[in-house]
Amino acid sequence: MNHKVTLINLGGPRNANEIEVFLKDLFLDPYVFDLPLWEPLRRILAKFIASKRAPKVATTYASMQYGGGSPLVDETMKQAEALANLLSEATGDNWDGNIAMACGYPNLRDALKSQDDLPSKNNVWVPLFPQFSRSTVLSIGKIFESKFGTCPLGCEGWVDSFAPDRRFNQLTANFIFDFFEGNLEHKNYIHLENYGRTIDWQELDLVFSAHGIPMRLIHKGDNYVSQMEECIHQIEKELRIKGFKGKIHLSYQSRVGPGKWTEPNTKTTLEKLGKGKRKIAVYPISFISDHLETLEEIGVELKDLALNHGALSYQRIPAFGVYPPFINYLKDLVLESMNKTKTECLCFKLGGEIPGRSCQKFL
Repeated sequence: MNHKVTLINLGGPRNANEIEVFLKDLFLDPYVFDLPLWEPLRRILAKFIASKRAPKVATTYASMQYGGGSPLVDETMKQAEALANLLSEATGDNWDGNIAMACGYPNLRDALKSQDDLPSKNNVWVPLFPQFSRSTVLSIGKIFESKFGTCPLGCEGWVDSFAPDRRFNQLTANFIFDFFEGNLEHKNYIHLENYGRTIDWQELDLVFSAHGIPMRLIHKGDNYVSQMEECIHQIEKELRIKGFKGKIHLSYQSRVGPGKWTEPNTKTTLEKLGKGKRKIAVYPISFISDHLETLEEIGVELKDLALNHGALSYQRIPAFGVYPPFINYLKDLVLESMNKTKTECLCFKLGGEIPGRSCQKFL
C-alpha cells in the first residue's frame, strides 16, 4: 500500500531571488501580520514592508553562506526523507516523504489541489510547530479551510501540536544532554564548529529561546505562552534528573515592529547574564529545523551580544534536524494520527478563533 507524509514548515527563501516572495507571503498572512486595519490597507502595508525589508534581509541571508538563502527547505526535506524511510521500515508499506511551506516554495497552497489532499490514513500532514500558535498552526489550518471548507486540526491524518506530550519533553531533554555530552553526529548539523563535550555543563545558564509573537495574539486567546511555559517546566524536570544544576530561562526572540511582544526578550536576558559573567547555552525551543533564526540570530548576533556584555562562554545548541530519536518520535505521531477521530475545535480551544462551519458542531 502507498502512503504519503508531508512535513509543513514556515518556509524560507532557497536563494536570494526568493527573499521578497517569501516576505510577501509572510506579511500578507493575516494570522502572522495581524493588525487592526481595513484588510485592503493591511495588504498594501504588508507588501510595502516586504519590499522594504528584502534588501536588508538579503544581507543577513548572504552572511550564512548558504547561497544567499536559507537552509530550512533542504533541512526539512532531509527530515521528510528520513521519516518516510522509517515509516516504510515500520509498516512494510511504501511511504513517500514530501514537504510544503506556508511561505515561499514549495508552497502549501500549490500542494492542495483536490479533496484527495485532505488529511487521511494514506495522506498524513505534520506541521513542524511543537507549540500551537495562531501565527503558525492556526494559519496553516485556515489555508486548508479556505481551499476545502473544512479545518484539518484534530482530524485523522493530521499531527497536532506535540509540546504537551511528555515524550516530546523527554526527547528534548535527551537531545540537550546528548549535545552537552558530545554525542551528536557533527555531520548532521550546520555551523556546529569545534563541537565536543561541554565541561561543567551541569552548572551553566540554559536559555530556552522561543520565537516571539505579538501580545495582540495572546489577547485573542492564543495559548502559545502557556504551552511554552509548561513545555519548559517538563523539560527542566527531565534535565534535573540527568544532573543539570544550573539556572533555566525562557525568553523570546525575533521581535519585529514597535508593538508589544511576548517577554522577556532574549536580548535582554543575554545582556543580564553577560553582565553577570555567566556561562551560557541557548536552545531554540520553538524550532525543529535550523535556519536564519537559529544559525544567524542565535548563533552570531546573540552570541556577540552576550560575549560583549561579559559572558564567559556561549554555546548555540542546534535544532533537532534528523536526530534519530526525534524522527522516530515523528514516526510514532504519524502512525497514531491514522486512527484519530476529531472531537473538539482546537482553533477555538488553543487559539481563541471563532470556529468555521466545519467545527461549529464541536462547541
